[in-house]
Amino acid sequence: MARYTGPKSKIARRFRDPIFGPDKSLDRRNYGPGQHGPSKRRGGKQSEYAIQLGEKQKAKYTYGILERQFANMFDKASRMKGITGENLLQLCEARLDNTVYRLGISPSRRGARQLVSHKHITVNGEVVNIPSYTLRPGDVVSVREKSKSLEAINDSLTASNKKYDWLDWDNSSMSGKILNLPAREMIPENIKEQLIVELYSK
Repeated sequence: MARYTGPKSKIARRFRDPIFGPDKSLDRRNYGPGQHGPSKRRGGKQSEYAIQLGEKQKAKYTYGILERQFANMFDKASRMKGITGENLLQLCEARLDNTVYRLGISPSRRGARQLVSHKHITVNGEVVNIPSYTLRPGDVVSVREKSKSLEAINDSLTASNKKYDWLDWDNSSMSGKILNLPAREMIPENIKEQLIVELYSK
């Protein structure tokens, strides 16, 4: 299964944004990676294309999506009704691994992806082990019965304090329902989706 397995801190420093979660390395060195440190040359003005490309790369790394998959997702978003950029982020948020993360079942998207791949998660009562599975309003995402005692899941649920208006979580049954797809203001990620639309529109 293809996924990015490289260094996370280096990517976070490139975008100067903790896209993989809190990062002490980013706090200490809030400048791009490289052996010459925060050189003046690196601070030069970027081209419009470079800015747009950077925003696309940032979105891909944030949601753990590779190039071809992201391009297919953009194509789907452009054919949907509404604003293409918002549609794209909604499709990213509706991925099963992201929703498992948003529900607090895992503290990170990488961890959520692993839980899905290892068959710890069900959708509408059926085991689904495809992280990119697209959820729809009304779908119920649950922790599999025999996985409810997993320490990693229980620790994550105990520590989780974020709630999202588009998701309804029931702690007693360890299941969450997709109420609707999130509007842009419900998505906390620092992504300028219009730049991605402009890049693909060239």
